[in-house]
Amino acid sequence: MTAYLAALIAGLGAGATYAIIATGLVVTSRGSGLVNFGFGGLSAWSAYVYYDLRANARYPLMIPGPWRDITFGDGVQMTVISSLLLTLATAALLGIVSYLFVFRILRAAPVLAKVVASVGILLILQGMIGVRFNGSPINLDKVLPSGVIKISDEILLAVDALWLTGIALTLGIVLWLASRFTRTGLAIRAASESEKGALLLGFSPDRLALLTWIISSVIAGVVGVIAAPLFQLSPMLFTQLLVPALGAALVGRFISFGWTIGAGLAIGMFQSMLTPLQQDLTWLPKSGLRDGLVFVAIVVAMIVVGKRLPTRGALDIGKMPTVFSGNVEPKSAILGLVFVAALFIVLPDGWGLALLTSVIFCGLALSLVVLTGYMGQISLAQMAIAGVAGFTLSRITERVGIPFPISPILAALVATAFGILVGIPALRVRGVNLAIVTLAGSIAIQEFLFKNSVFVGDVSTGGAKVQNPNLFGINLGLRSAHDPYRSVFGILVTVVVALIALMVANLRRSGTGRRMLAVRSNERAAAGIAINTASTKLLAFGISSFIAGLMGSMIAYRFGSISDISFSFFASLTLLAFTYLGGISSVTGALIAGFLAADGIGFKLINKGWASLGVDFGRWQVLVGAAGLVITAVQNPEGIAGAFQRGRRRFSRTTRV
Repeated sequence: MTAYLAALIAGLGAGATYAIIATGLVVTSRGSGLVNFGFGGLSAWSAYVYYDLRANARYPLMIPGPWRDITFGDGVQMTVISSLLLTLATAALLGIVSYLFVFRILRAAPVLAKVVASVGILLILQGMIGVRFNGSPINLDKVLPSGVIKISDEILLAVDALWLTGIALTLGIVLWLASRFTRTGLAIRAASESEKGALLLGFSPDRLALLTWIISSVIAGVVGVIAAPLFQLSPMLFTQLLVPALGAALVGRFISFGWTIGAGLAIGMFQSMLTPLQQDLTWLPKSGLRDGLVFVAIVVAMIVVGKRLPTRGALDIGKMPTVFSGNVEPKSAILGLVFVAALFIVLPDGWGLALLTSVIFCGLALSLVVLTGYMGQISLAQMAIAGVAGFTLSRITERVGIPFPISPILAALVATAFGILVGIPALRVRGVNLAIVTLAGSIAIQEFLFKNSVFVGDVSTGGAKVQNPNLFGINLGLRSAHDPYRSVFGILVTVVVALIALMVANLRRSGTGRRMLAVRSNERAAAGIAINTASTKLLAFGISSFIAGLMGSMIAYRFGSISDISFSFFASLTLLAFTYLGGISSVTGALIAGFLAADGIGFKLINKGWASLGVDFGRWQVLVGAAGLVITAVQNPEGIAGAFQRGRRRFSRTTRV
């Protein structure tokens, strides 16, 4: 029992960190109805700014170019207070800029546009960390008092964890009092239920939302500075911490500060307690349990209470991107297929691999065209579903010896089963809440399966091995014993993606596709004309997961071995973001997304052009792509493909006149 109590106390620091982050998320949600996925990026940037001020007496600038920072002079030592104040001012300014120039414009936009924009902000901040600090991990000096309080010989309480817990509780009490007994706090509560009602009472929902963004940004800065010393600071640290914090915010239904902070503390302490529990109960999994079990609980809780989650009474609710016709010109499709296949044959190895990345990304984007573009369901688990197929392929080819092409189809079917399982909460929740649930499901899959040797085998030697695809004795793999790059695999993947694209285009014109669009437009109206909304949603998840599974198999074949790194939740965020950038509601948009994919053929071309001018574009590609993503979300919610379609229609009308 003593070991369990010691573990519970040891989890206070992590739990308090979750609680503070979750509180910041609740503040943003109350003010603007948005779940800010960029919160973790802002916390990380704030921590790096504080580090640079304290260690080097310089202030890093977010403006791209040679002006990297402001140096305060040799021999100058920034104090803790001055560094902290400047860091918090920076966080507040970034919050103001983010709201005024992005989320204020998107107030009437659909949930998808807001999610993508917040992911874009996250990518911008992480990209800037990579540019300014090379993305290197840093051990940040502690700001809070350190030391240990000895309760007994086996039970020790870290002083900084105690301070963090006190800060979390104080923050919750202050915000609760402000929301209950101040005019502004009551106005924010009123606006969260009905913006129109708040406006009629003389309150500006716009100003209230800006105020909550400033408060939440300052909270992000605070938690970045005081919590980073408990861990090793890295660009992804607070994005990873954001996921359990989302679970705590969900328990509080994005409304209650008390329940949110209590849930955050409980999650941290429960995770810590699992360590001695695994030692006593040897049958428990040795890996993945700490994080995976929490997210399973989140998924179950969301299924149970999903329809009781509050929705914001916004002044206006935007529409999803327009779904254009799925007509395919056979001649253009055949010419495109032949052209890409010819490129694989004539391009050098490096360019061929970049083109292969683009083609595979295009296939993954097509899975989101079905699920999000046609069905309107936001999923952040696509890469986890692809990973299930990849690891399944490894097992059935290495252990069972199932040959190609049966093995990737079986692997995709296994992924389909997992995809439908992840999609079950869609029957209860929708919008950003569904995005959070699928993100939780993605983490659960990653922790329970991808880190479990029973499922993935021994990955200590570089990943789960995958045999090359062979058909009638012909090696269709990317590599052979004497050739590190073979164009035949690129042609194989191109054919697979072309068939998927044809299927997705035909789905748009089919009765099933029309039912999906009807449910996306209005679930109640669709149910009123005898459309089974539940089965339609699950069918969309199944088709999307099968496509993602096929692409997961192609990824496994490409590398010859796979690990969980390729299928992280961050990869799912990036996939959603760049598919939206290309145009998430059309096959053309998926093609554009593949062209723009990181390390794809598009970035290879851009990098080549800048390299001729002596500029290393590779360091800036994430930042540039993220900036383009945010601009697209704000100015053109239908993506590049949508802008192209509208331009073509205007041109057609002009020529007729």
